[in-house]
Amino acid sequence: MNISQQKSENIRKTYLLMSLFLIIVIGIGWTFSEIIGNSNILYFAIGFSLIMNIFSYWFSDKVVLKMSGAKQIKREDNRDLFDSVERLCRQAYLPVPKIYIMNDASLNAFATGRNAKNSAVAVTQGLLNVLDQRELEGVIAHELSHIQNNDILISTVIVVLVGFVSLLSDFFLRMSIFGGFKNNENNSIGLMMTIIGIILAILAPFGAMIIQLAISRKREFLADASGASLTHNPSGLASALEKISSSSVPMKKASRSIAHMFISNPYKKENKTSFFAKMLMTHPPVEERIRILRGGRI
Repeated sequence: MNISQQKSENIRKTYLLMSLFLIIVIGIGWTFSEIIGNSNILYFAIGFSLIMNIFSYWFSDKVVLKMSGAKQIKREDNRDLFDSVERLCRQAYLPVPKIYIMNDASLNAFATGRNAKNSAVAVTQGLLNVLDQRELEGVIAHELSHIQNNDILISTVIVVLVGFVSLLSDFFLRMSIFGGFKNNENNSIGLMMTIIGIILAILAPFGAMIIQLAISRKREFLADASGASLTHNPSGLASALEKISSSSVPMKKASRSIAHMFISNPYKKENKTSFFAKMLMTHPPVEERIRILRGGRI
């Protein structure tokens, strides 16, 4: 699959995800409006899902940057970083994104935004302190590849939509457990609706999490390949990943809702390679990524 096809696929996935969010929230709202006997809940769910889709498209990147504690910098703050980003952007025919630094000793980076014209790249101070020039450019090229491949919109939108599906499900679950049910002449139907509502509230966050994990793992391999092609030096990114994975410093502001956006899992203790652990990881195993880069299959 070429870059153009991947971009189109990612756009389709984004719209599919937003449509799925609409269906999930409206479905939860309808179920609980039947259980509680209040149609206003359904109307609220419809309005809420529409507003959240709009919000997630326009403002989710700002939410991600705020959650990570990233601060935007100017050229005079770090000329070397700016020069590297600008040089790679010229090679990739990309507009220069806003550049952020996270005051964190861990080694990590991410890209976010709606599109190439409205994008940002953030790196930790630890990354700048530890990596050499070729390794840093490998990481930056990886993040620019996420922008070039249209990964950033879907990965950023996921943060807001997954978070709000979980919050909404938890809210309705508490309502179903602690009261608010209508008197129903047919107790069996009322009980069935209650059970369906509880099951839906429990499973909705897990469904959203599965979407999050599936998308993030696949996109990392593609960004590794695209980034290595951009720098013409796959060993630079491979060496950077080795240093990042060997670092034991966890991120201070790590959050599970944005973990999939980073170049490496910010939860260092979870970097395991058992089959079950791989199923729940937001990233493919670093060893596998390094092996592919070292093997030259890019």
